Parts: sequence; structure tokens; C-alpha cells
Amino acid sequence: MATTLVKHHDTPPFADHKDLHNVIDATQLGDVVPPWMDKEFEVWYRDPHAMAHNILANPTYKDKIDYVPFYFMSGDWAWQQAVHPPSLSDPETHGSALIPIILSSDKTTVSVGTGNNEYYPLYASIADKMHSKDDLFWIFCHQLFHSLLSAILSSLKPVMTEYEVVRCGDRHFWCVIYSLGPYIADYEEQLVLSCIVKHWCPKCIAVHTNLDGDATYHTHKFTDFLINELHADVLWDEFGLIGDLIPFTNDFPRADIHELLLFDLLHQLIKGAFKDHLIDWVAKYLKAMHRTKWSEEIMSNIDCRVAAVPSFSGHDFKQWTGNDSKALMKVFLPAIEGHIPQDMVCAFCALLEFCYLVRHNHSMVHYVDMIRLFGAPNGLCSSITESKHIKAIKEPWRWSNRHNALGQMLVTNQRLDKLAASHADFDVRGMLTGTILSKRKCAQTVAALAHEVAYFLFSQLNLDDAHNPEDIPAASLPRHEGKLQVFNSAAATFYAPSDLSDIGGMQRKHICACPLWRNEYPRNDCVFINTDSDAEGMQGLKVARVICFFSFKHNWEVYPCALIQWFEKIGDCPDEDTGMWMVTPSFHEDGSRNLAVIHIEMVFCAAHLIAIYGSEYIPHSLKFYHSLDTFGSFYVNKYADHHAFEIVS
Repeated sequence: MATTLVKHHDTPPFADHKDLHNVIDATQLGDVVPPWMDKEFEVWYRDPHAMAHNILANPTYKDKIDYVPFYFMSGDWAWQQAVHPPSLSDPETHGSALIPIILSSDKTTVSVGTGNNEYYPLYASIADKMHSKDDLFWIFCHQLFHSLLSAILSSLKPVMTEYEVVRCGDRHFWCVIYSLGPYIADYEEQLVLSCIVKHWCPKCIAVHTNLDGDATYHTHKFTDFLINELHADVLWDEFGLIGDLIPFTNDFPRADIHELLLFDLLHQLIKGAFKDHLIDWVAKYLKAMHRTKWSEEIMSNIDCRVAAVPSFSGHDFKQWTGNDSKALMKVFLPAIEGHIPQDMVCAFCALLEFCYLVRHNHSMVHYVDMIRLFGAPNGLCSSITESKHIKAIKEPWRWSNRHNALGQMLVTNQRLDKLAASHADFDVRGMLTGTILSKRKCAQTVAALAHEVAYFLFSQLNLDDAHNPEDIPAASLPRHEGKLQVFNSAAATFYAPSDLSDIGGMQRKHICACPLWRNEYPRNDCVFINTDSDAEGMQGLKVARVICFFSFKHNWEVYPCALIQWFEKIGDCPDEDTGMWMVTPSFHEDGSRNLAVIHIEMVFCAAHLIAIYGSEYIPHSLKFYHSLDTFGSFYVNKYADHHAFEIVS
């Protein structure tokens, strides 16, 4: 054809056979439209603009909001939004408070007898799986996700370039302007959001075979340039870009999804380095060093040790024996000690130290830049969204009748939100006054406390007396002959700055001292006792086990107390290999337990102990609720949570 057209000074309509095939493939005539293209998708959502108003007006946050970004501590990103044009320095928006909308999405599955049903916390249902292998369907679903995000957030778009006046929780009116802030997501979700091919980096154009190498950062501008200049196959193979998808952030000012994505501590370090590497490393080592049968017996004993770990405040231990990497990480180190070389124990200890010290969700390559952009984002981790799955999705699913469940689930969540908002309002109005002890049910009375109560009363009534109450004759000790009110638990409220999942870093954990927990076994939790407020870490703390909580009146004053058994420290420093302090139960010379009655204000927070197993095997029949009464020495588990790590370290 080209030859015959030369004499007419003309060229063929197609450059080559590939060009011809592309035109034919793009022709819609004669094509069968897949049914899912014409299907209607039901989307449930709440107006994010109205939700932002509700959050800003919530009196709970009145002292928790900085209305002006400040350099360094708030991170470069917030500062740049405020001072670099187009920004809050523009005349139309000058003086406005920046309200970054922090987004998160994380697909979850509920399954209760009727098969698997997948939902996003953004509440966009996932389409039918029968077409999941179809590339066109895959692109359709991902673009639908971006289009839905853009539509849901559209009410914020007008107030991203012009300020509005809103009333905040401090009862003042502020000029505010909104912006899309950091996005919390695991790696799989990041690929969908950034339109990046799997195994490539959502942050930079590093080749997927060398992700640790230096590379240019992705930007919308650079991506658009590549899409306009290169063929889709080249984009996919050489840059890891999916040119057929448009990120939702393209529809909003000053928003670049590549910049806003935060990397993920939970999935990259905890599930990646810990579960997929270190735990597998232990199994491979044991198999290489021992016969298969013997290595399986050792692994079985490790499982028994994990199962023997006592419960801890906020954790139901039965979950720890499943595939919960984050929970297993907290208790795995003492379980493997004695079965593997100390160098391997130290390797585990180093990873755990790193996870708790950094408390960030970034890969190491982009770690420094993310810290500079977003400061210390220790509350921006996908563990937050995963923890919300139970309350936001799985429990409402179970409460529904399973027919068109999504609407029922969201109505349930809406009602729970209203109850929470009412609680905050009632609290501000002073309608929720009173102590936790006044609101708890009284448990059964406790006998044989007379001497300990007498010692306690002497110390409370004679604060300046240097005598040891035990040296005072019994006849000279004050006596209490009234009733005792006994309580099954108490709540410790404390500030945990490295765990911002709750409001402003405040945490509350219940400490149990219950004679029959869940109608199965007694539960008596351990606690840290504050013995010296001026000393740091364990130097100013002692460990004790709570026998019971109780209160009584003496001379018209109420004394909230705890009956405890003391633990003594083994040595004056932590164990060199595990980095954990060691303790042992304290007994008198006659073999009786070293008990004491203390004021409840001396209880700092819950403590978690794990037995020092050594190289011994433990019986399969040993239950975790027997551990504190069975073993003679324990590690003080500083990996139980971030608060424990900080105060013990």
C-alpha cells in the first residue's frame, strides 16, 4: 500500500501492523459490552465536609489542635502548604488554619456462614470475583475506586481554595481551609492509589529489581509527561506505571498521591521482617541443626511456651496463638530462648527494639524524607485502620440480618457515633462526674486483710513517721471494723505519646483482679508500682500482682486500695541478651507470700510478665492462666505495648 501511494505523495493510514491492531482493538462496534460495565454500584458515604465540621466542633479536641503550623515540629509538608504558593499565603486564604484531611482505606473480609464478603472502610463494595482475571475488569474496578473517592471528597473541593468560617471546640470561630493530607494504607492499597505495578515503589521510579537504589521521586507532573510520551507497554515494563488509570488526587489542588503516601510499619516490618523472615529463619535453623522430628518437637514446645504466656490488659491471649504477627511479636522472644543461639536471640531483640524506637511506618529508603515532610507520624500506621475493622465492619456485620447488610452496618455505625458524640457533650456539661470505683459493682468480700489494712492505715495517717509499720506493735495500729467494698477491676489512664491511636495519646487500660474470669479461671493481672517518681524507668518502679481491689471508709474518708503481692528484681539491670528486666515473686522466710495493701494512686499502669523458660520443655497441659503461679522467674515484657517499652526502657 505504501508503494502504490508514493506516486500520489501520500502515506498509508497505519504505520505498521501493531498500529492497525491497536485501532481495531479500540473499535467498539461489534464488541460485546461486559455486563459489569452497565451495572449500577451502590455507594454509601457520609459527607466529609460535614464530618470535618463535627470533628472541629467536638469539645474533646479543644486543647488538642494547633491552628498554625510551626516549622520543624509540624513537619515540612504542613509548613510548605502554609507558606509556599499556591498556599495559605495567597490573599484569598491568608491567615486561614490548614485542616489536612487524613485518609485511609483498607479492604477487609467478613465471613459468617454465607461466604466471604469484602468491604472497604470507605464503604465501596467490591464487585463480583468471576471477572477478577480480566485485565479490563481489573482496570475498571480500580478506576471506579478512584472515581468514587473523587466524588465522595468533592464537597471539600470548594473550600480547598477559599476559606470558610467554622466554630471549633474551643467555642471560637476560625477561618479554615482544607487540603488532602497523608494517606494511610498498606502496600497493596498503595499500589491501587498510586496506579503503580506490583513490586514497584509507589514513591519513586527505582527499578523493581533494585528498590534500594537512588531514584527520582514520582510526581503527578512527571507521570503525566511519561504517559503522554510513551506507549502503555513501555510505561508498565520500564517505569512500573499503569497509564490507563488516573489517581483521584488529580482532581484536587495541591494534592500528589505519591507525596502523601506513608509507608507501613505494620506490614513491612512486623509482618514482613518479623513474620516472613525471622520466624521462618528459626524454623529453617532448627531443621538444619536437628532431625526433622526433633525440630518439630522443639517448634511444638515453642508453641506451648507462647500459649503459656499470661493474659495482658487489652489482649485476649487466645488471639495470640493465631496468625497475629503483631501480638506474637510481643511474646516470641522468651519463647525461643534456649532453643536457638544467643546471636539469633539478639537479632530478634534488635528488630523489636527498632520497631518500638522508630514508631514510624516508612521503608528505610524514604525514611528520612518522610520524617522531614510529616514530622513524627507515629499515629499514622495501618494498624489503626486494622484495629477499626472489628468495630466498624465485623461487629456491625454480625449484628445485621445478612440481607443487604451494608446499609444496616452503616446505620449501626451512625448510631454508635451519635452515642459517642453525646458522651463527649455530656462530659463537657459535667454530667459524667464520679470515680470509677463508685460506678463498679461490688464483688465478694475478702477475708484476712486486717493486718495489712492496719499497716496501710498507719502509713496513711502518719505520713511523716519514718517507722516501718511492721515494727509497730499490733495494739498500737489503727483498726478498721467496717465493711470493705471489693472490685473486680480498675482502670489506669495514662499518657502514651508514642501511641496516638486514642485522643491526644491518652490511653486507658483495665487491670483485672477477678476470682472467676469468663466463668473459667481466676485472673489477677500484674502492675507497675511507682516507688520513686524522681528515678527513671525501672529504677523507680516495682512489679506486683494484684490480688484484689477494694475500698473502705475510715473517719469519713474513702481509701481506694489494692492488695498486692510483690515481685523482686533479679539483678540491677536488664538481661543482656533480651534487653528485659527479670523478676521473681517475693516470699517471707516462712514461705508465705509477701503481701501489702497500697493506695490505688501508687499503681502506675498494667505490667506483663512472661516466664523465663530456659531450655526446659513445658507440658502441653499447662494453661496460660497457671503461668504466674507455676514459674519462679519472669521477664518484664517491655514489648507488650509502646507505653511499656518507653517506661521500662
